Amino acid sequence: MLRKIVKYGDPVLETVCDPVPESEFGTPELRSLVQDMFETMYRAQGIGLAAPQIGIPRRLTVIDCSGGEGEREQHVLINPEIVFEDGSQVGEEGCLSIPGFRENVKRPATVRTRARTPDGERIEIEAEELLARAICHENDHLNGVLFLDHLSRLKRQIIRRKIRNLRKRGEWD
Repeated sequence: MLRKIVKYGDPVLETVCDPVPESEFGTPELRSLVQDMFETMYRAQGIGLAAPQIGIPRRLTVIDCSGGEGEREQHVLINPEIVFEDGSQVGEEGCLSIPGFRENVKRPATVRTRARTPDGERIEIEAEELLARAICHENDHLNGVLFLDHLSRLKRQIIRRKIRNLRKRGEWD
């Protein structure tokens, strides 16, 4: 089922999310939510989606750097924790909750994250380049941080002003 992606300005995007409780692992509801998130992400042509982006303040992200094109590389990270970062990379980022805006953001080149699967299995992923960037971006969402927060004050102000103007014209719901 497609879910509505909330846009910048919705307070859930700046909320530190709660962990997925132990009682929800292995449930049909959690599996269904994960499938809904992948479907919503693919429809929006994204490579990552965090639960707060669909209005759910839980520590859950889905990532597929293939963007649904070709061979899929699906990752589900529940209650993720980045335990190692190394190097740096600068690359363009956008966000499904801030459509139409892209800017360069500095991120680690390599990350290691620990998380759980929908069945509760503990996993560890070491990622580089685009996957590392996506993990950091989605993990930020779980902590109420947006990619805008990584930009200079001036760039942030310019984007916020443009969004205010879009709202005034009724083009930002």
